[in-house]
Amino acid sequence: MTNSQDTNVLANASSLEREIDWFSRVLETRVSLYFKQGCEHQSIYDIPAPELCATDSEYARVVTEHRFTFDERLVLILALIPHVRPQVLDTLFTHNKNFDRGFTEFGGWKGKSHGGFLPTCETASFILAGHDLEKRFEIIRLFEDEHVFAKEHILRIEHPGNGEPFFSGAPMITTEYLNRFTSGICHKPDYSMNFPAKLITTNLNWDDLVLAPEVLEEIETINAWIAHAHTIMKEWGLEKAIKPGYRSLFYGPPGTGKTLTATLIGASVGADVYRIDLSMVVSKYIGETEKNLANVFDQAQNKNWILFFDEADALFGTRTQTSSSRSEERRVGKECRSRWSPYH
Repeated sequence: MTNSQDTNVLANASSLEREIDWFSRVLETRVSLYFKQGCEHQSIYDIPAPELCATDSEYARVVTEHRFTFDERLVLILALIPHVRPQVLDTLFTHNKNFDRGFTEFGGWKGKSHGGFLPTCETASFILAGHDLEKRFEIIRLFEDEHVFAKEHILRIEHPGNGEPFFSGAPMITTEYLNRFTSGICHKPDYSMNFPAKLITTNLNWDDLVLAPEVLEEIETINAWIAHAHTIMKEWGLEKAIKPGYRSLFYGPPGTGKTLTATLIGASVGADVYRIDLSMVVSKYIGETEKNLANVFDQAQNKNWILFFDEADALFGTRTQTSSSRSEERRVGKECRSRWSPYH
């Protein structure tokens, strides 16, 4: 482990120690208030969250950047605790003596191998709302797709099955943010069903790629756009008129350099290039292909990535509404492969 990694680990550990201590006091207070036991506080909100502004950790950086509220910070640390200090939630194993079972309002899942308490949205609702139904309804927004947790892929809600209550879903910290909040390292995603793409690189350089002048000019346009995207979108104020990102079509027969060009662009602008495995994206079932694509694009959102769809005509091929659609696809595909040039 390098000195930088050591520093990241120590900084994150320091921030999380204070956050977990705060969470423990909030949980203890909620249980005491809920069961009308003696308690020094009248509300969980009497226990302020620790200051993180001066802390140089990934956890503090994310919390500060997004200006997370009391409720948001509690949900975030609740999702993290099973990974970093699971025994903190053992209090929620308390049995309801009237029914000889756990308290329904505590929520929670039991893992296949994990012996600790796995919190659900119901758990978050219990801690933040207690008996307060209005507050319970307010909490729903924390788990919706438009919240920063979902939009930034910090948390995802995993549901046990169709027909189950919404709050029975579990807030899961994503692998990316779990790594950031612990080791401080942003690991690259692994090829899986959830992310059907492989990182591709090259040891070659631009001198190894022969391009026609007009094609090279198009490539330079792509490089310029990616390199100055922030200026174009933010400083020039074009983000309201132009969609983020840059879309290009490379076409031509095998061996003309489409993949090499993509990897060289990535290397020149410092972006990871992922080749999408279309066999795991395209589905014969209605709506599944779109869903799989949306999953890939959602994960790539706000990342410095280039997504490379090889043989993309299988996915984006032109279709007609007539019985000759198959012939039309072959015709368009043949024309597209007759020469190679990127379009945007």
